[in-house]
Amino acid sequence: MNDRTAPDDHAIVVDLGFGDAGKGVTVDLLCSGGGYGAVVRANGGAQAAHNVVTPDGRHHTFAQFGAGTLAPGRPVPTHLSRFAVVDPFALAAEAEHLSSLGVADPLSLVTVDRRALISTPWHAAANRARERARGRDRHGSCGMGVGETVAYSLEHPEDAPTVGDCASPAVLRRKLDRLAERLASVLSGSADGGGGATPEPRPDPDACLAAYRAFAERVRLVDERYLPRLLARTPVVFEGAQGVLLDEWHGFHPYTTWSTTTAVNPLALLAEAGMAGRARRIGVTRTFATRHGAGPLVTEDAGLTERLADRHNRTHPWQGGFRVGHLDLVALRYALEATAGVDALVVTHADAPARLGRRLRWCVGYELADGSPVRIAPGSSPDLARQARLTGLLGAARPVLEPVPGDAPDAVSDALGLPLEAVFSGPTRADAHVRVRRAPRVGALPRRLPAPV
Repeated sequence: MNDRTAPDDHAIVVDLGFGDAGKGVTVDLLCSGGGYGAVVRANGGAQAAHNVVTPDGRHHTFAQFGAGTLAPGRPVPTHLSRFAVVDPFALAAEAEHLSSLGVADPLSLVTVDRRALISTPWHAAANRARERARGRDRHGSCGMGVGETVAYSLEHPEDAPTVGDCASPAVLRRKLDRLAERLASVLSGSADGGGGATPEPRPDPDACLAAYRAFAERVRLVDERYLPRLLARTPVVFEGAQGVLLDEWHGFHPYTTWSTTTAVNPLALLAEAGMAGRARRIGVTRTFATRHGAGPLVTEDAGLTERLADRHNRTHPWQGGFRVGHLDLVALRYALEATAGVDALVVTHADAPARLGRRLRWCVGYELADGSPVRIAPGSSPDLARQARLTGLLGAARPVLEPVPGDAPDAVSDALGLPLEAVFSGPTRADAHVRVRRAPRVGALPRRLPAPV
């Protein structure tokens, strides 16, 4: 990431944890150097929460807009690809906040693939109803209906509402009516063990149709020819959502997202455009592990959760609490395998070790109560039963912790054998130190770090 030097290739930004590592600030830094013509969203939807704080103090939590929108000089446009799940209501609210921060006509910066799915209020209501019905076994959903949208499209592909339907009110109304009918039992609180629960409010179809029509008139809807032309014209940043450890196939089932969070989707879009291999992959990690919501976090430490409270990641009514643990090299190696590697690392929250002294350590292995080692590796094909077994195994594992040797970002770079792209010691692009890439030190791996199996 050489400031003010035009990039030669596209960039793919992936989070190597459970999310919240700093994809937003990374994309903001990339776009602040100029040269990138757009930010492309290639997974997830309005449940994304990428916080960007500008050097002048403005703050925005990016969900569907790309995190280059607040780049200095000019906003970087956003393209929502066919892999994105689009929520027009949430997009309008996000545009309103960006406008209050000085972005002129934010919706004019957005193009959307007509094939992308629409996440509706019916999907969101069904998502919340199912999550309530799980009781103590909640998955930690964001409650915004993204997973419900994908699940419905797989079960009823011909009736799944898409962005293109927003310009065809009769088609969309027919699909919405069928959607409402099929989800009626869930919304009444009678499905999936939810009998007796408070029913979800029923959305108003007429109000939704009017909003979707306005969305289609304000945002440019494009077909499959648009993105290949864009990619041929200018380098772009593919901004991933969530983290690799939440991936629908490689995450720890059932505490995952209904989305491919690795580099697979950006690579597919590049291949379709005849640009396979024309991208640099950037992995993002904090100097400590985090997880928002339920699911395994082997290095979790209640003391760190208290000491490293995050002003932008609070307890969420659907996800639950924000949890913190020691830096987990085992999980990072797993994520790197799952996403088929990266070319460089961005390390955020580099100030945390200094604030904690020797309290912050890193995990170089997992073991069971009897001391036997636990090794994990991604599967070669989608197998949710296998991933569920991994979840159980991680629930029984305990971390092997050691002091971090020296400067944490350099130590992580050496341990993973990857050069550092940038290190953030604060929340803004002005807090980023852009490193000169170097070869990692030979023999710097921690002695107990398990090899992939």
